[in-house]
Amino acid sequence: MLQTKQAGFLRQLIKADTFIPERLEVDKQMLRDFYLSRGYIDVQVVDATGQLSRERDATFVSYTVREGQSFNIGKVSTVSEIPEVDAAEFAAVQKMRSGVTYSPAIIENNIARMENLALRKGLTFVRIEPRLVRNDRDQTLDVEYVIRRGERVFVERIDIEGNTTTLDQVVRRQFRTVEGDPFNPAEIRQAAERIRALGFFDDAKVDAKPGSGPDQVVVNVDVAEKPTGSISLGASFGTGSGLGLNLGFSETNFLGRGQGFSIDVTSGKDTKTASIAFVEPSLLGRDLKLKLGAAYDQTDNADARYDTRNVAVSAGLEFPIAEQSRLEVRYKIFEDAVRNVDEVASSLLRDEGARGGEFGSGLGYGFSFDNRITGLNPKNSLLFRFGQDFIGLGGDVKFIETTALAVAETKVFHEDVTLRAIFEGGAVNSFGSYGTRVTDRYFGNSKIRGFESNGIGPRDTSTDDALGGNFYAVAKFEADFPLGLPEEYGINGGVFYDIGSVWGLDNTAAASRPIVDGMKLRSSVGVSLFWKTPIGPLRFNFSEALQKEAYDKEQKFDLTISTKF
Repeated sequence: MLQTKQAGFLRQLIKADTFIPERLEVDKQMLRDFYLSRGYIDVQVVDATGQLSRERDATFVSYTVREGQSFNIGKVSTVSEIPEVDAAEFAAVQKMRSGVTYSPAIIENNIARMENLALRKGLTFVRIEPRLVRNDRDQTLDVEYVIRRGERVFVERIDIEGNTTTLDQVVRRQFRTVEGDPFNPAEIRQAAERIRALGFFDDAKVDAKPGSGPDQVVVNVDVAEKPTGSISLGASFGTGSGLGLNLGFSETNFLGRGQGFSIDVTSGKDTKTASIAFVEPSLLGRDLKLKLGAAYDQTDNADARYDTRNVAVSAGLEFPIAEQSRLEVRYKIFEDAVRNVDEVASSLLRDEGARGGEFGSGLGYGFSFDNRITGLNPKNSLLFRFGQDFIGLGGDVKFIETTALAVAETKVFHEDVTLRAIFEGGAVNSFGSYGTRVTDRYFGNSKIRGFESNGIGPRDTSTDDALGGNFYAVAKFEADFPLGLPEEYGINGGVFYDIGSVWGLDNTAAASRPIVDGMKLRSSVGVSLFWKTPIGPLRFNFSEALQKEAYDKEQKFDLTISTKF
């Protein structure tokens, strides 16, 4: 937990073992927070000293700690001192249980939940005060949340400082409070979190100071800007995609307006892609996100007997429908082509290649629920996405695509271990006389680890061609944990178990025999090594297939750039 690190060979390379006296005060606070989060309410970090060695080439650092005893949560209750406020309604939103280890973060999160409820109900000048009763005999703390009337204070003005590039309106629209509204500390804290979440600032401090009168406060916002644009010119490597060259430009705070703009061009062994995207997060000054994009994708598959080309233009609008839920409506127009099909390829692929380029367009929607938006439950999170695209508004392509994703994550063992469950699936249902092509269907890709990108799913076993499937469903279970190495090395471990399948074709009657497209479960287990490097977070996967078909293509090792959902 300490910023001051003990000397060692690798630590000397990382330069984390240099003695800096100013770090000692920070270390004392880190130690105190560490013990408080584990129930040691009486902890005292008495001293932190540095003593120079006799050889004057090192410093010995000593910390003196009085721990005391660890306390658990005892009785939990909620009372209201405001007649018109129902205490039971507020008690229902708190998530504290008797018997768990006391932590100030648990108290703060439950206060935030209750304050959010007060905001949603339109209650002003309401404060939540926690009162603790200590029981030394059984080492518990009884917690009583008191709903009381706060002082009648109003927001006089909001002052913003430190933003030389970012426009004031970008920061100001993160507040749900305007001048003249009742002052609510919970809303101000939430606005501060929204400002930090923008990613435009190294630091953002939001505090309230006395205004021109006793019932007035001035909200001060002091930000320190950081670079938000990047130009990339480099190379990338993937075990499936090989060596690739990349040229890109990205700006998340375009012209200081909070807009996103990016251009990306990639040329690899098998692929050539180009894309441009623009995002306006506050269209017409409202919480309405406009998305515009265009992309070109060409594959020259070295491990497949055909090439593909895709050109697409898209537009979408995204808006909130609840505190943690958003809805997107979108439109897309595109052209897909299957080209250069080898003469010895599956007859199904040859038929699809003979159709040439096909146009498609359609409307779609996407729903998302993310309880991380409020940040009220940092140890547990749930993400759910569901969407459908109805392709067939003119053009040749006619299908309905449905996709779903659910991710549940929790942190255990004092948040050192992360457990994660991921469920995802998709379905492409064609209609009319249209039959899906490889450009529409799903392939294994990285959906089930332990197999090559085209290693599972429907296959023409006479030519060994992967055909892709109209349906897929996958469940993944993961655990990430420390390996006991110093945290500044940036190395952690993990284990995983994947199970799922890719299956289904529209028409196999005219194809070469035999074709297999049934729903056959595949599964794999493996271990992972995560390494935070200057070029990005790397993930090394070592996998072993448990359930497989004789025609599947295994991949026991995979190197990827690890990303978070």
